Amino acid sequence: MSGKPEDFTEEDVAGYLRRNPGFFVKYPEFLEELTPPVRWDGDAVVDLNQVIVKHLRGEIDSLRNTALDLIEISRANMSSQTRTLAAALALLRAGDIEELLRVIGEEMPLILDVDVATVAFEPGQPPPAGLTSPHIGRLPGNGVNSFLGAGRNAVLMDDMLDDGTVFGAGAGLVRSAALARLQPGETTPPGLLALGSREATAFHPGLGSDLVAFLASVLEPCLHKLLEEPAPESGR
Repeated sequence: MSGKPEDFTEEDVAGYLRRNPGFFVKYPEFLEELTPPVRWDGDAVVDLNQVIVKHLRGEIDSLRNTALDLIEISRANMSSQTRTLAAALALLRAGDIEELLRVIGEEMPLILDVDVATVAFEPGQPPPAGLTSPHIGRLPGNGVNSFLGAGRNAVLMDDMLDDGTVFGAGAGLVRSAALARLQPGETTPPGLLALGSREATAFHPGLGSDLVAFLASVLEPCLHKLLEEPAPESGR
């Protein structure tokens, strides 16, 4: 339609709308500007009042669903943050390396609701003599970067395949994982904090990795202190 508005008749407008039945789908805001009559007579007449009401109800439902989604996301985030802080406090309370590894392997899975938690190191200074733990994985040289990529501190993976290098005996359970870099200390080699779940959707790249990176930043000084401090002398 072209020309001045005053050149158009009601029949022109009606004809245009008949030729373009999707007009109000494309421009639904115009429905809210129409003034429907109080009552309608006849079976062949469309009640625009009902159309407007239906449209507004749809918008209200959409807003309600969005609000519920935001509330659910907020609750999930709050739960994750609470669990992460509880895990961090458990790490900080560990008094020696044996207790720290027990916290990682036994307490953290329960606190964080995952199936497996380990630390894994590249070749270098081994843990204190005589210390063996199923919660320590053995990475190959440059193994940290092979999992994370150079310059990245944490990744979430929904297709984790591990031959036991990272998760040890628990590797067969793991379908998705969160991995975070552990920076090397004076004698401690580069490593990973690894959290694994049997649920493929528990960790995936669309989620944020801030919380697992935070846990790694808490764990790093604990490991460096407890792995590198000299053993107490006997008889003192």
